[in-house]
Amino acid sequence: MSAEVPATEQAEPAPERAVQHAFVLKEGDTYFVMDGHGDVGGGVDGLFHDDTRMLSTFVLRLGGARPPLLSSGVSHDNVFFIANLTNRPLPVLGSTSMPQGVIHLERKRFLWGARLFERIRLVNYGDQPAQAPLTLQFGADFRDMFEVRGQRRARRGEIGPPEVGAQGVVLRYQGLDTVTRLACIDFSEAPQRLDAGTAEFAVPLAARGHWTLYLEVGTAPARPGAQRFREAGVLARWRMRQRQRRGSRLHASGRLFQAWLDRSRADLALLTTDLPTGPYPYAGIPWFSTPFGRDAIVTAFQTLWIDPRLAQGVLEFLAARQAHQTSSFRDAEPGKIMHETRKGEMAAVDELPFGQYYGGVDTTPLFVALAGAYARRTGDRATIDRIWPALGAACEWMERNMARHPDGLLAYQRGEASGLVNQGWKDSHDSIFHADGRTPEGPIALVEVQGYAYAAFLAMSAMAEWRGDAGASRWRQRAAAMRLAVESRFWLDDLGFYALAIDGANQPCRVRASNAGHLLFAGLPSAERAQAVGRQLLSSAFASGWGVRTLPAEAVRFNPMSYHNGSVWPHDAALCAAGLARYGERDGVVRILDNLFESAAHFGMRLPELFCGFDREPGQSPVAYPVACLPQAWAAGSVFMLLQACLGLQVDGIRREVKIVQPRLPADIDQLHVQRLQVGHARVDLHFQRLEERIVVVAQTAPGTPGVQVNLQL
Repeated sequence: MSAEVPATEQAEPAPERAVQHAFVLKEGDTYFVMDGHGDVGGGVDGLFHDDTRMLSTFVLRLGGARPPLLSSGVSHDNVFFIANLTNRPLPVLGSTSMPQGVIHLERKRFLWGARLFERIRLVNYGDQPAQAPLTLQFGADFRDMFEVRGQRRARRGEIGPPEVGAQGVVLRYQGLDTVTRLACIDFSEAPQRLDAGTAEFAVPLAARGHWTLYLEVGTAPARPGAQRFREAGVLARWRMRQRQRRGSRLHASGRLFQAWLDRSRADLALLTTDLPTGPYPYAGIPWFSTPFGRDAIVTAFQTLWIDPRLAQGVLEFLAARQAHQTSSFRDAEPGKIMHETRKGEMAAVDELPFGQYYGGVDTTPLFVALAGAYARRTGDRATIDRIWPALGAACEWMERNMARHPDGLLAYQRGEASGLVNQGWKDSHDSIFHADGRTPEGPIALVEVQGYAYAAFLAMSAMAEWRGDAGASRWRQRAAAMRLAVESRFWLDDLGFYALAIDGANQPCRVRASNAGHLLFAGLPSAERAQAVGRQLLSSAFASGWGVRTLPAEAVRFNPMSYHNGSVWPHDAALCAAGLARYGERDGVVRILDNLFESAAHFGMRLPELFCGFDREPGQSPVAYPVACLPQAWAAGSVFMLLQACLGLQVDGIRREVKIVQPRLPADIDQLHVQRLQVGHARVDLHFQRLEERIVVVAQTAPGTPGVQVNLQL
């Protein structure tokens, strides 16, 4: 029997706002979304753990009113949220009232060990004592993330009776999965009044006096206090710094550009969770704070040159969760690589297939391609040997899938209505279409997926040859056959471009889309066709002035405010730029990087998951997409892929070689220093310097370290 959250004293409703105006914290499988006051009052806000909202209301009032906000923000390392507030007029003991702006109220919070830690501090800067009535309203709706996103359920579990103690409250929910979920709210001192939804403190503040309250929210009771707060805070900051210090360091001469690099690095550290299999970048907050296959693989590609450890963690995790059985509900077949995993109640009881879902046609070839890139980058035979059976099974799945297609293409069609209609990176229901607007019937073969398969077969061939295994020539032949199929079936002579897809009737979707840029990233097209595609991607049809749009305005479903049909996705633009660089285009890559840098400057140096694809106009800013994830891993990682494409830099860990071809620097950046670039067991520093029209590169290795060959082609 379903049950609703019991009625409590209602908090003042939070004003409507877009996701990009939220403040977020994350640690492991716990994250917090809040407003600038630190309050949780509705919408997507809340404290979430394992895809369940543990706090749906969390509102502070001083003297019965919302305290005016002075400033708020998250620390540069993404560990602490701090809000500085003040009082409205308050009663003064023995007098009429205390004026506004005399009491400073600070809220400082962080996450550690699946718990929220918060310190509330009041300081009276007046010369009169005051009574400061402080109220905290709280509540837990225990809604699954998919419910928060708008999914309706036929029934829910039951809200249990609250347990109210002297210094804490336990709220509970018995889910349909028979799991009891707890939200335990505990205070360092006993409130004057405490019930299932409100804690009231009558705080006497002497003149120039102060008062501090510690509180914690978690899945088990605790005894908050100053020492616990300090110790947990030190651990949280230490762990975050450890993540940020992995890999190479980048230092640019431009202050704002360096801020973009630092913010992107901090956001990747925030989203990365240290799992038993290694570090893994969760996709994004608030909707996708969980392991996704495609997103993590792309993020690993973006950062492979500076931090190969992330790619290793992604490969190990996905190999361990490869499908071994067939399930139409989960779109699973033996050998497929996971698309998404969830821990919430709705996934546990199979209301949705996303507990461990395999409905991504591109994740499997991308997994193999990443393994090949990781092998070249690091020379790490041990990891490749461990996941070799998974790589073989992935390729076998690709071959079985392709055998069902008349042209030997890799295609998708969902198994049941609960699965995703479209299963490429543009997975919204309307993202794949014909030139006249018709929705194609499946199975659908996407153009970029064929490029991923081509790259996967080449990677498999190279790894097999490296390991001394038979079959290297077979995989090369597979790649060659895929190239012929794509060039013959997808190329549109009249458009000078590749079709978006081939539908189930074996007809091309004659739509120009940014997907073709991913084909360049894979290295499949001939040089002539790659240049033709590149010219169009850099033209005003796709280039909005803020980045590369997913569709040109001519497309029948073009809408710059849509999710996939005309918006700008930073990761998509970065993959297109990497593809252009692969075919020798450098100036266009610099232009894409500069456009996204300018966009980042308007978004507080933090690129969102996507933004609207309106043309750039003088004096205007890029237009935000209101419900985009922020931060998003592959948006944060985009700057590193773009920068690598500009520098023309490749690392071969097997040969201990760094190759730099026709390097460029972003506009207004005269120097870039890459420190401690790992090459095999050695590390090398690279210094890029602009001298008039040339870029000079100086390489240096530490004395006594293994030699590294730096091959410059200026």
